[in-house]
Amino acid sequence: MKTLKAKIDNPLSDLISDDIFDLLTAHGLIDEKSVRDYQIRKKFKQMRAGKISAGDAIDSIREEYPYLQFDTIRKIVYQISK
Repeated sequence: MKTLKAKIDNPLSDLISDDIFDLLTAHGLIDEKSVRDYQIRKKFKQMRAGKISAGDAIDSIREEYPYLQFDTIRKIVYQISK
């Protein structure tokens, strides 16, 4: 008998399939902070494309992540890819 595990919502669905995400998560290979930062950058870019000011976009993101400071989010969204 197969055990049913809770299906994890794939926050990287635009990059990898749900099955790959589930497999990587099951093996502890997903860095939660990096996924969070990716989602923040993606939301910021969408808001800026919608003509929302950078400050307002960061304030909006802070509502979803209240434990992050304004400057922390600013550093995340303007982080240069390595």
